[in-house]
Amino acid sequence: MQLLLAGLFACGCVSLVDAVPWPVAESYINPLVDCSQSANPGACRHTRDTWKTEYGDAIDGKYQAQRNVAFCLSTGCDKAIQPDKMLGCAWRIVIAKSGHAELDDTDATNLKLFCGPDYIAQADRRAAETQAISMVMMIGK
Repeated sequence: MQLLLAGLFACGCVSLVDAVPWPVAESYINPLVDCSQSANPGACRHTRDTWKTEYGDAIDGKYQAQRNVAFCLSTGCDKAIQPDKMLGCAWRIVIAKSGHAELDDTDATNLKLFCGPDYIAQADRRAAETQAISMVMMIGK
């Protein structure tokens, strides 16, 4: 992955100047559902209460926050977050390529599950791979 990124920078195909800024955390909150409608209202409220911090930590490169954001984007976290399977998969790819010391077997399992053909369409998987390249370059910026 690093070699691919280096090649993209070297050829001028990718520039951090052209990178789209991170969307605001609140844009992922599910506006169509009140947490009282969730099967687990307490978990929904907790996710919404902590989402801005979790999302900020994820884009700062913090491992556990990246896992939490990936999970919520993939599943909706008790309807607290608008599910976006492509972005959830992109975060899983970012995690896998991050080199975090904390990486474990569950990360590989989650990558296969949430980026696999039984969960996400092939076109969305390709879009997630492209998105992940941009995200890796923007992490911590």
